[in-house]
Amino acid sequence: MARSSSGIVAGLTVAALAAVGFLGYQASASAPAHPAQAAPPATAPSPVPSAHAPEAAKPVAVPAESGTGSRVVYSVGLKRVWLVGESGQEPKSFAVKPSTAHPKPGTYLVNSRSGAVTGSDGVPIEHVVRFATADGVVVGFSSRVDGQMPEPDPNKKTGGIRMTRADGDAMWAFATINSKVVVVP
Repeated sequence: MARSSSGIVAGLTVAALAAVGFLGYQASASAPAHPAQAAPPATAPSPVPSAHAPEAAKPVAVPAESGTGSRVVYSVGLKRVWLVGESGQEPKSFAVKPSTAHPKPGTYLVNSRSGAVTGSDGVPIEHVVRFATADGVVVGFSSRVDGQMPEPDPNKKTGGIRMTRADGDAMWAFATINSKVVVVP
């Protein structure tokens, strides 16, 4: 009888494992490929909408006075950059934090690049793409290694036009030596 009891227990164990395996398979098959992230904590709504809130739904058109062909377009007034590739490609556009030294409107060429250095404001930066000099300061695009984009100190002459790290990666891949940079007001 001991043999038949152990056989029953073994059979039940196999059946239980099969059922658990089947249920696990069903759960994994119906799970989304990219589970939703937990929502960030809710914040109180701002009583006055920000005048600088980005419009994610509507792309910002490349300025008409920015020339033609493959180029980086930097609008000092709009605080925005466009990476304009070959015709027919949708340009990549993103907001930037301008430096305190602004290049004059015109066409420049990327003349220097550095993977990682310390910026003129004393913080570690990466993907530095330099193209001009303004007020005796070298001007270029870069990203802070810590990912922050604070307002520059208005009492210091700095040349770093800052962007997010992801946008810095895109700039680094796009704007190689001698790439055209067009600065518009």
